[in-house]
Amino acid sequence: MNKIELKVKGMVCGGCENRVKNALSTIDGVESVEASFETGIVTVTTNKELDKSLLEDKIDDIGFEVVK
Repeated sequence: MNKIELKVKGMVCGGCENRVKNALSTIDGVESVEASFETGIVTVTTNKELDKSLLEDKIDDIGFEVVK
């Protein structure tokens, strides 16, 4: 299991957290997603090696920004 932590800008409510969780959960290899709009932190647990840019692109696609 791998954990990837991302700082995400633009999440302002629980609905935003759910949009991020649902989007990232569709990626093959993602086991679970935790998101907090209060801290802006998204933690992704995977069951295989994933390219971080795949997660970042998915977040960008739904209208949020990953802080690098």
